[in-house]
Amino acid sequence: MDGTTEFMNNISSFRFNPNGLTALLFVLGMFSVSGALLDDLMKLQPGRSRRVTSTMRAGPDGKYDPNAPPRADKDERSNFDNFRVPPGATQVVMNVKGPGVITHIWFTFLGPEPQTWAPKGSANHQEMLLRMYWDDQPRPAVEAPVGDFFANAFGERREVISLPVVVEDADSYNCFWRMPFRKSARIEIINESDKPISLLYYNIDWIELDRLPSNTPYFHAQYRQEYPAVSGKDYVVLETRGRGHYVGTVLSVRTRSPAWFGEGDEKIWIDGESQPSIWGTGTEDYFLSAWGLKTTSTPFFGVPYFDQWGIVGGHTSAYRWHLADPIVFQKGIKVAFEHFGWISPDENPDYKSNSWNEREDDISSVAFWYQTGPSTFTARAPHARERRLPSLERIIVHAQDFLQPAHHGAGDAIRQQLAVHETAQMLYRPPSPSNAWVEIPFTVTNKEPLRLLIRGTTSYDFGRYQPYLNGVKLGGPLDFYSPEIAAKEFHLLDFWPAPGKYVLRLEAVGQNPQSQGCFLGLESIRLRERRPRVQSYGHDKNKDWRSNPVLYR
Repeated sequence: MDGTTEFMNNISSFRFNPNGLTALLFVLGMFSVSGALLDDLMKLQPGRSRRVTSTMRAGPDGKYDPNAPPRADKDERSNFDNFRVPPGATQVVMNVKGPGVITHIWFTFLGPEPQTWAPKGSANHQEMLLRMYWDDQPRPAVEAPVGDFFANAFGERREVISLPVVVEDADSYNCFWRMPFRKSARIEIINESDKPISLLYYNIDWIELDRLPSNTPYFHAQYRQEYPAVSGKDYVVLETRGRGHYVGTVLSVRTRSPAWFGEGDEKIWIDGESQPSIWGTGTEDYFLSAWGLKTTSTPFFGVPYFDQWGIVGGHTSAYRWHLADPIVFQKGIKVAFEHFGWISPDENPDYKSNSWNEREDDISSVAFWYQTGPSTFTARAPHARERRLPSLERIIVHAQDFLQPAHHGAGDAIRQQLAVHETAQMLYRPPSPSNAWVEIPFTVTNKEPLRLLIRGTTSYDFGRYQPYLNGVKLGGPLDFYSPEIAAKEFHLLDFWPAPGKYVLRLEAVGQNPQSQGCFLGLESIRLRERRPRVQSYGHDKNKDWRSNPVLYR
């Protein structure tokens, strides 16, 4: 048996090799456990290595020609190794004949923010749809936003350092999943943004082979979402018939309720069983963490993005690779998560807070698996317009509109654009905490359950400020200090405001001992919607928030 047949058979059966590695770890081609992978470098390998790249290839007319050899002269155009993909266009990055196996994919492109090469900004990676087709099949075996495929959800760029996926410095997208094909492989990126993909570079490494074993499984990855999760039903990550093994999950949650979302268990049905034989103990447990989730990146699991704990509108995205522990099925598999957790008493029919309430958060996922034959999973990725999270804001008041002296105390207030915010902020610069304050007015037109919050900035020279709403003190002082400049939401109040005029006032009360000043950065004041059931239960509808201001956590 030659080396290719041996390792491809090991992929399909997931038997351990003589050195104690699982087959999938063996084929990752980059990392070693117990030195086995380095030992394999002493073995002759079958096939021939090839690469598909974005390198500049010029035809007789000087324009790009994919069939021309790489341009190799001293003209600067020889270095134009990238593509600009207009809105709505599809860029085919690979289209080759087999048999073969893809061993490595690398992408990079400009981020969405305006910059010299793209003064009006560019598409973000949630708006780029990645599709991969094996053997001329009409349906893609891989269909996911570029970002989510590389464990970067919500259109945010985050570093990932794991075995099959590496996003170094949050801008070089690498994966080492083995992707076999018999007849052909086609990979494309569809730009579903209203902005171009700017400076798209790519390298795709593959090995051309004489043949593949008949039982070689195909690599699959499929995105799906529920905004919000459907009440009364588990969130399904994958359901397919066939033979294969499940190898990974990317799960992303935008919270629609206060408190912790992740008490729900993973449930896995194998080979058509009526009840799941694999039943977990909680969402963070599935992602190999404990007592919640926090930002981390490890070879087998991680949380690339976690912004704030327990708020309405918080974001968490986690990955889990089943490399040493693939979930094997012979006839089919279903993978799902319960969406249960803590919620505030005003979302509970009995006005209680406990750990076991069905939540209605916004959830998206990418399932990764190998199987023989085509997948029967019916999920398809919606257009980028539908992948974008719906706004939760009922009212947004931008602080930059209130720079006049009537709206602040001693010192001045200027407009400042920072990379951490989409819009400009108010930077208030008092000389000291004495007589330092800011007031932002807003108007409410309908009585409904809302959450009042500040979207602000923390920095090395920012102070502590006490919030008041129409003269009512809300909680304790807010500390706007942090060693580095960052965006942060400060949640203040859950209430049913009557229609009328309101003023949020922030009074300086000093500064963090580590801070160099008492400045204040405010992007906006927001009133954020609560889940519809808060309104239908109406527990707090007739309560006077002035006498007892409440923030549910």
